[in-house]
Parts: sequence; structure tokens; C-alpha cells
Amino acid sequence: MAIAWVFPGQGSQKVGMADPLLSMSGANERFSQASELLGRDLLAICQGESGRGEGPDDLNDTRNTQPALFVIESLLVDNLIQQGRDASLVAGHSLGELVALYAAGAFNLETGLQLMKVRSELMAAAGGGAMTAVIGFDRSQLEELVRATDGVSIANDNSDAQVVISGRPDAVAAVSDQLTCKRAIPLAVSGAFHSPFMAEAAHQFSATLDAMAFHDTRIPVLSNCDPSASNTGVDLKERLKQQMTTGVRWRETMVAMTEQGVDSLVEIGPGNVLSGLAKRSMAGITTAQISSSGDLGQ
Repeated sequence: MAIAWVFPGQGSQKVGMADPLLSMSGANERFSQASELLGRDLLAICQGESGRGEGPDDLNDTRNTQPALFVIESLLVDNLIQQGRDASLVAGHSLGELVALYAAGAFNLETGLQLMKVRSELMAAAGGGAMTAVIGFDRSQLEELVRATDGVSIANDNSDAQVVISGRPDAVAAVSDQLTCKRAIPLAVSGAFHSPFMAEAAHQFSATLDAMAFHDTRIPVLSNCDPSASNTGVDLKERLKQQMTTGVRWRETMVAMTEQGVDSLVEIGPGNVLSGLAKRSMAGITTAQISSSGDLGQ
């Protein structure tokens, strides 16, 4: 049996998601560590109890969402490993890729928190774009519209039936209006993530990555920009540099997991978005979700 651990990204957050973890070993200490790095009370933000002082205090602010999810998902990973549990390979959706790299041993906790802080701040500052999820569409029509429209690209290729397009607001709207699909849902985001509009943010993030040590990993990682398994720290760092400006190739990631013999997928973090995609796309897959201390006892 081959087990894949997968880590959700932005959009899976919800107020109260930290509460079921607070009885876990190291939980309060990790939130304190992250809060000190950020300069604000991340746990209070997760609980919806932060005051209206200086700085961002909304969980849905990218500068909080990404660090909060990293803290929660890394806590769950550490406790799983302490129990002697492990995966055959790992993958993460968007910011979840950083947790996957941490879980596989590419870098330590301090490096992960620092990378998440820098990444979230850069992405939050790169505004001016739009993203729209489209569901139930003809792929050839979508690809033709994207090719014919300047300023838009496929940001998240999540499955055969669901993608997210990203780019200039007018270009995203033009493709959405012309595309024959079941639903087109504009997303509440501050920028055109996973598109060429993130080029300056990606350039600055690359400089941060260059200063960080990446180790070869103990288990293979499937990257968003290249869903082929790799254990090589140098390669995984280079792939991460490309992530902000290229699409999340999750549909191909699920194909790669199937080809690697994965028959059990464990989603680590709040929600069940990735489990749902797997159930609809991976024949015979068994899924599980781990989002609380209670789930760790299963």
C-alpha cells in the first residue's frame, strides 16, 4: 500500500481551525513562535478574537492565512511522525507545497516559518489582479480562449472539471463570459496568484530561497510546477522558485500519484478539498482527513 500525504492551500482556512489542535504537543509554543515572527497574535487571529489594532488581523488576509495554515499543517505532520507514521510521497496545493517540503525534510521549522512569512507578504503586496474558478467546462474551448486573450492564464488545473484562471480583471472576466461552463465563481483574492503577474514577487522570493539551505528529502515530493517525484533539494528549491508564476498542476499530480501506486490519500489540514478532488479523479482511492488531535488517534 502506498500512502500520499497532501496539504491544502489558501481557501481551506476557517475561524476556529486551531482549537482542535491546542491539546497537541507543542501547539501553543508553535503559535507563539509564529506570532513573535509575524509581530501579531496568530492564534487569536485563527480564533477570530484579534483586536482592531495595527497590522492585519483578519484570518482571510493572505499575510495571516498562509502562516496559520503552515503552523497547523506542520503541527499535524510532526505529531504523525512522532507516532511512527509516514508517507510514500507528499504533495501540497500552492502554499501547501511548503508544508510538503517540510514534511519530507527539505528544511527545518524555522526556515519554513521564515519562508511562509516572506511568501505571504510578497503575494499580498502583488495586487491588481483577479482569479475565477470555472467548473464543468470544455477544456479545448478554455485553452483556446486563454491563448487568444492577453493577460490571463490557467492558475490551478485542479481536475478535469475544475480550474482557476488568473490575470488582469478584464481579461479574466472576458474568458469567463465567453466560456461555456456550469459555473464561474470569482474568488476573493488580492492578486493574480500563480500567473506572470507574480513575476516581481517571485523574483524577490527567489532571492530569499537562495539564502536558504534545502536538503535532499527522505521521501519524494511532487511539485506544483513539475509533478514528477524528486528527492533532490536543489531541484525542489528551483521548482519552488517557479511556483508563484506558473499554474498548480494538481490534475497531473493526481495522475502521478496513481502511477506511483498510491491507493491511500491523507489530507492533512482543515477541510477536504483535495480529498474530494481525489475521490472524483483517482479510481479506487481511499481518503482520510486529519485536522485535529482526535484524528491523530485513528
